[in-house]
Amino acid sequence: MRRTMIGVVGTLACVVAGASVALGAGSSKTPAGGPIQIFVQPGQNQGNGMILFTGAVGDYGSSSPTTSSGGKKFGTATLKKGTIKIDLTAITAKVDKANPKVNAATCSASLTQTAAAPVVSGTGLYAGIHGTVQITEFFGFIGSTYKRGSKKGKCDMSNSARTVAEMGTVYGRGTVSF
Repeated sequence: MRRTMIGVVGTLACVVAGASVALGAGSSKTPAGGPIQIFVQPGQNQGNGMILFTGAVGDYGSSSPTTSSGGKKFGTATLKKGTIKIDLTAITAKVDKANPKVNAATCSASLTQTAAAPVVSGTGLYAGIHGTVQITEFFGFIGSTYKRGSKKGKCDMSNSARTVAEMGTVYGRGTVSF
């Protein structure tokens, strides 16, 4: 279950980071920049989530899986008027080290982590974008229980255990400029 949780949270980070810097969907001129807010509906399997952001200007699109380069983790958002690349190293590290408290009676747990994510590059309308966004990832799940043996009915918290249900969301806010 922990591997599933980390995968989903990693996906959330990718989705949020990509969305957090996307600006200017309503215009073909370079955005002026300014404060933004990001709302992410994560997809399954590291990417392919939906991104919406508001603020100085707005745009929407989808994310792609997190990639690694030079010891860093990056997320890319493919938006209507360009792409945005965000450094997700800090949020990924926090999520990877997190140990959510599990309620043994309900076999459920939740996790919230926040970290700064630098905006590193963009294409199209977002060429020259830079800034920083605070990304907060929220994740909860209900785990499965052992079906037989001496642990029957108890939470199965092994990495191979499947979750019964899980949900995550990502929110970000920050400032970008060009």
